[in-house]
Amino acid sequence: MKLRGLTAGALVLCGLGTGPAEATNGYFANGFGGASKGMAGAGVAVPSGVLGLAQNPAMGHKVGNMAGLCLTSFLPDRSVEIAPGGPLTPGTHKSRNDYFLIPCGGANWVLNDRLTFGAFLFGNGGMNTEYGTNFFAGFGAGSEPLGVNLEQAFISLNLSYKLSDQVTVGVSPILAVQRFSATGLEAFSFMSTAPGNVTNRGDDWSHGWGANLGILWEPGNGLAFGASYRTRIEMQMFDKYAGLFAEQGGFDIPASATIGLAYTPQTAPKWTFTGEYQRIFYGEIPAISNPNAPPQGPLGADNGIGFGWTDMDIWRVAAIYRHNETWTFRGGISHASAFAEGKNAVMNSLTPAAPQWHASLGASYRINDRWGVTGSWTHAFDNSIKGTNPALTGVPQEVRARMSQNEIALGLTYRW
Repeated sequence: MKLRGLTAGALVLCGLGTGPAEATNGYFANGFGGASKGMAGAGVAVPSGVLGLAQNPAMGHKVGNMAGLCLTSFLPDRSVEIAPGGPLTPGTHKSRNDYFLIPCGGANWVLNDRLTFGAFLFGNGGMNTEYGTNFFAGFGAGSEPLGVNLEQAFISLNLSYKLSDQVTVGVSPILAVQRFSATGLEAFSFMSTAPGNVTNRGDDWSHGWGANLGILWEPGNGLAFGASYRTRIEMQMFDKYAGLFAEQGGFDIPASATIGLAYTPQTAPKWTFTGEYQRIFYGEIPAISNPNAPPQGPLGADNGIGFGWTDMDIWRVAAIYRHNETWTFRGGISHASAFAEGKNAVMNSLTPAAPQWHASLGASYRINDRWGVTGSWTHAFDNSIKGTNPALTGVPQEVRARMSQNEIALGLTYRW
């Protein structure tokens, strides 16, 4: 079987054929699995099930012998408001497709007192817009609908090794696959190095390899420190869109780093409190970070037009309350730094990933010694990016791109 067929199959398994993965922190998911999502994405210093290995590969012994399946209902609300007085079609334009289902799953095995092995797959991130009115048509051309669709999935194995009673390390090799399509961008073809590879080329696929590294240190007295680093993943080019993305269709997946602390008070062992900091290195990916206000080069060139994104900093605080052997409750909040300045609003009308604040609630119910269910709800509060870009529109026509989101995640676990 050709690798392209394998990548397509991987995305189907992850359920990404129906829409994008969770686009919350930029286009990265805010946590993986119901337990982590119930803590606003926390999980580098506290165990959060099999999918928690995606956040810290050193959690294998904390997860134990477990298999899990999860399903997330993702409900984004996206729109663009355009003021009159320029070539862009004025009015409020709402994106279609506001309901997506995203499965994930995996298993972890404790091989001995030192070593565990896991395997899992999940949606890493994505973005989707589909506007019924092509508000760029005023530049002289533009079919409908207008929009883009990016879907990313990770297939990962995991090894966790206890160096001592206090220190565990982990590593997860990753196969990443992604799919992209764009429609209605004819207005941008005149500013491209490859005008025939800008829009309406159907789905294009790429794959790449990376790794996630993690460490967990438990010095005692209820303290735990966790850290992880996911490498940049160099992906194959999107050949069909070589005239759209910088570097002739390049769209690598940026690196990310996370550190965190968890504390379980000895006087109140039912509680665990955790806080963490994460950085996503969007600024290292030209297709995402290259400037557009003003542009430094034509679409598709090494210095071609990007979205103007910068590195993103995310802070999370969360709590776990183990009510009894049957019920566990979770909650958390997170805040992400702004990903782009207002002058980038015109280009980011295609990718209005603006939310910064998230709040989550979750719970787990243990049916018996082997089976359990976990659920969570996350709300990403409405936020927007607003500004003008006369370098693209010719006049200072104001654009406001906004988004809010809700997520409901459900999971089923089996222990042995």
